[in-house]
Amino acid sequence: MTRTERSEFLVIGGGIGGLATALALAREGRRVRVLEREPQFGEIGAGLQLAPNSSRVLDRLGVLSDVTRDAFFPRRLVLRDAMTSDPITAMETAEPFLERFGYRYFVTHRADLHRAIQVACEDSGLVELLASKHVLRVEPRPGGALVACADGSAYETEALIAADGLHSRTRTMLIEDGEPEDSGYVAYRGTVPIEALAEHGGLREPDGMVIWVGPGLHLVQYPVRRGELVNQVATFDTRRCPAGTDDIGRQLDRVFERTCPEVAHGVALMDHTRRWPLLDRAPRRGWSRGNITLAGDAAHPMLQYLAQGAGQAIEDSVALADSVAAHPGDIEAAFAAYESHRYQRTARVQTTARTWGEILHIDGVGAVMRNALLSQRADDDFGIVDRLYGYDPTGCSPTGRELAR
Repeated sequence: MTRTERSEFLVIGGGIGGLATALALAREGRRVRVLEREPQFGEIGAGLQLAPNSSRVLDRLGVLSDVTRDAFFPRRLVLRDAMTSDPITAMETAEPFLERFGYRYFVTHRADLHRAIQVACEDSGLVELLASKHVLRVEPRPGGALVACADGSAYETEALIAADGLHSRTRTMLIEDGEPEDSGYVAYRGTVPIEALAEHGGLREPDGMVIWVGPGLHLVQYPVRRGELVNQVATFDTRRCPAGTDDIGRQLDRVFERTCPEVAHGVALMDHTRRWPLLDRAPRRGWSRGNITLAGDAAHPMLQYLAQGAGQAIEDSVALADSVAAHPGDIEAAFAAYESHRYQRTARVQTTARTWGEILHIDGVGAVMRNALLSQRADDDFGIVDRLYGYDPTGCSPTGRELAR
């Protein structure tokens, strides 16, 4: 007979969003159990960009210094033409940026962020981390929920948070909006030693981050791990692939073969054997039902073009914990208020990410107009990112109140 264990708070998913949520609740004195499907807790992937809206939360959670120990702080974010290598526009991310938003923009290894949050969860004494817990079934119960796992274990909880990603089983139960939407774009990701780029002049922005954009494609490059490695993300529209190139490695080469030498050389160094389809969903309400709610990609999956997937999950964590604190003894009300508070913000980011994807990949006259308009920006003009980077999910700082409107 299966023994059912009880939890005050139960989180499904031990990724960045799930652990951040557990830590935020623990900082409020709540006991949390986290179920992770994989045999061990960890993150797959390479580089990760974190803007001030993420740093603001990580600082509150007490992990910012650990996260940034080996991080790289670019002085500029630069947009360049992938075909000609000409600069299009840039954003200063040093002193003026710090003065405006209170935190620097930084890039780090995804595993470093995950590890810092995991260690903080373990050190809290309030978070129990259980691996190899493949959730098969979630059942709403009066005043809570029941979760059943493939190994025969079962857990009852007063409050269930599903942070189990794009293909969340719990979302299917709550919203029933079918499969995620395929944008047609794919991404190849990985790191290379910084010396490997030396053949074509090294990293074009050694103290910054560069995004090379072209018709239906782009390449992102930035240092990670104290500048020893360069993270690269190559993205393109598979619908533009030349006929007869079904091999995914050959597709990557063919799409980028007409780019400038710096871009073509960087792409040639990448792993050609694995890629990820870029999927998202249109914004939908209904994350919360009774004592069950969603967080991160389970609630609001988005395309990568604003580098805000992890950032929005991190914002969710403290917004949810604050809502629980504001509704003592009433999880259903807390979860409903959390969704209401977060929906408008995350919906805007989801739809803006789609728009920026179109802007980055535009062709022909549209690209000429984009370049002409963006080239007129001053490097310290932050109007384009004020609402995004200045947001405080608690709404408790003057900057947050001003920019979250």
